[in-house]
Amino acid sequence: QVQLVESGGGVVRPGGSLTLSCAASGRTFLLNSMGWFRQAPGKEREFVARLTYDVGSKSYADSVLGRFTASGDSRKKTLFLEMVDLQPDDTAVYYCAGSRSRVFVGVGAIDYWGQGTQVAVSS
Repeated sequence: QVQLVESGGGVVRPGGSLTLSCAASGRTFLLNSMGWFRQAPGKEREFVARLTYDVGSKSYADSVLGRFTASGDSRKKTLFLEMVDLQPDDTAVYYCAGSRSRVFVGVGAIDYWGQGTQVAVSS
């Protein structure tokens, strides 16, 4: 099995920045890609970003493109999400996700989840 642990959430004002971190442990060789999802109150969990380790490719949701940057270490199986120009609509619980697949955009392809970290954007 694989365990994912997120950190770095918090409360920021609109226009502020945060960086989330995710550390994988266990059978990390099973992971071919990792990414981030988020879930706001009353809404479904939605895709935010993905990093495919072997080719270094990245994918982002349209709503965060240009503001969020995913990065990570393929050997350590770590993942980061740098978020700038945060807005109230970015308020959600952010989940680190791991997949045996090389690409994913939906929750159906996720094999492992972290426990989530809260991000709140408020003035």
